[in-house]
Amino acid sequence: MTRTKIAFWSALAVGLAGALTTLRPAGAVRGFDVSGFGEVPVLEGGRVKPVDSIARNTLLMIRGQQSFTFEEAGPDGRKVKRTVGPDEWLLDVLFRPELADRQPIFVINDPEVLGLAGIRQPDTRYFTFAQLAPSIQEIQKQAGLAEPIDPKARSRFQAAIVNLFDRMYLYYRLKNTVQLEGTPGLFAELGARDPMARERQRALSQLAFFRPLLPVEAGGDRWRNVGDGLQGGAREPGLEAWAQVGLAWSGQDPAAFGRAVIDLQRITAAGRPEAVARAGHEWVFNRAQPFYTGMVLYVLAVLAVFFSWLRWPALLQRLAFGLLAAGAVVHTAGLVSRIILQGRPPVTNLYSSAVFVGWVAVILGVILERMYRKGFATVVAGAAGFASLIVAHHLTGDGDTMEMMRAVLDSNFWLGTHVVTITIGYAGTYFAGLIGIFYVLRRHLVREPRPETTRTLVGMAYGVVAFAVFFSFLGTVLGGIWADQSWGRFWGWDPKENGALLIVLWNAIILHARWGGFVREKGIMAMAIFGNVITSLSWFGVNMLGVGLHSYGFMDSAFWALTGFCASQLGLIALALAPARFWAAAAPAPEAGQAEGSPTTRAPGTA
Repeated sequence: MTRTKIAFWSALAVGLAGALTTLRPAGAVRGFDVSGFGEVPVLEGGRVKPVDSIARNTLLMIRGQQSFTFEEAGPDGRKVKRTVGPDEWLLDVLFRPELADRQPIFVINDPEVLGLAGIRQPDTRYFTFAQLAPSIQEIQKQAGLAEPIDPKARSRFQAAIVNLFDRMYLYYRLKNTVQLEGTPGLFAELGARDPMARERQRALSQLAFFRPLLPVEAGGDRWRNVGDGLQGGAREPGLEAWAQVGLAWSGQDPAAFGRAVIDLQRITAAGRPEAVARAGHEWVFNRAQPFYTGMVLYVLAVLAVFFSWLRWPALLQRLAFGLLAAGAVVHTAGLVSRIILQGRPPVTNLYSSAVFVGWVAVILGVILERMYRKGFATVVAGAAGFASLIVAHHLTGDGDTMEMMRAVLDSNFWLGTHVVTITIGYAGTYFAGLIGIFYVLRRHLVREPRPETTRTLVGMAYGVVAFAVFFSFLGTVLGGIWADQSWGRFWGWDPKENGALLIVLWNAIILHARWGGFVREKGIMAMAIFGNVITSLSWFGVNMLGVGLHSYGFMDSAFWALTGFCASQLGLIALALAPARFWAAAAPAPEAGQAEGSPTTRAPGTA
């Protein structure tokens, strides 16, 4: 086996081994089996999920992170840093709210909101519920005034105050899901017969954020919250197990907590073994974080190619390809896991579309790198995979990325045909645009670009555009058929439909411009880059900016990111059409007898 093959297989093996290390068993948190508690299945948002997903999603919605670090007073009075994971945080919220209220989880950036809360000249943007509680009535009042206003028409202050109140109310609901704040706890509630008990039980039913109790009827799907269980009259094992978990955590008794968690898992497994299996699968998925691992592998692959242009080109390019392949395997595993968990095709919402676009781009890169073996496809694919997963990461602000389908989308057939094919068209158009960007950067940064390499890049872009136009056209036609079945018309000039048509037409224009000889290298690459603008306006401009029937998530913060991206693409188009670096044209010609690409004219591995 040659050195290059050894480099490839070694990089692939190391990348996959690194990914597998994320699955190692988690240690106890201060002696508590917090991970075991995180595996317990509950119902929220219309689907069964582990408690760990509840904790991660809600903390992400409130703070924007799945864990946090803060300073608290130690036993000796000194400040010590403490890192809190999602499951531990949720346990504090449920059973030790007085401690959770002092943890900085609320993010406030707007100075008017800070002033309303009575906070002056803060040195942080993270605040505790205890700091905000004295102003909660005024926050609720201002949020109530802003709520009726259309989100797109709200001022900065109105948007910020509504967002803050929503997060505070979510936190309040979590605190009152298993037991009411300020009461002796769930265990005392089990035997309560006082006149106010019924009122407290109704309050628990109304405020509960998730449903931890199994359905009463065999094979039923109506999970119950704690308030419903208490109003049922009969004491049931599930309620007692949750009460024991609360007692053990509030008393900080690790042994009792472990026993209570085992009892809770046993009761759930006896009543709903399929729910336990499903929650266990999702818990493993949460721990593995395959898309984060994929991002790391893609970055390493890109860096390896960059180093290959300085030294050991053949060896490092094969190593980079191995890392890219490892990232593709991990990315695929994460995608397949989501498909199994949801029971749906890979694209169901904006988040999953970003994940899928990156996956298609990486697979295209793997195929092209296998064909050309120059490292260029590895760079483009690695950059595409990393960028798309970063975009997906920033689309997780709404919490659960595997939520139930909207009624109009509740069709596995059309999700698996129209949505998948149109998203493949997005990925192909973006990949061609990224090749164009690579061409521009190479043209202006490399002293003496090799003509054969340039021709290779142009050929790659042409082939990918042809791939994209096929899937874009097929997806658009299938979308028209779906629209006819759903809304009674094949085409209605909805903004999303117009965007899909523009993608098809633009890719077709690129192909015809080349066939007719109207553009050459620079023109093809500039047009490929402009495809990024058209695709972004169709994909994000409609879905995120609240336009048309196909809009499924308004985010005003996306406007400036989208504007900046489009502006950057226009700048790159200008660079594509501009003359190459002036010193490239002024570089001295090679001496007689000196071969092109020798060390005096080109650094080792330079394209």
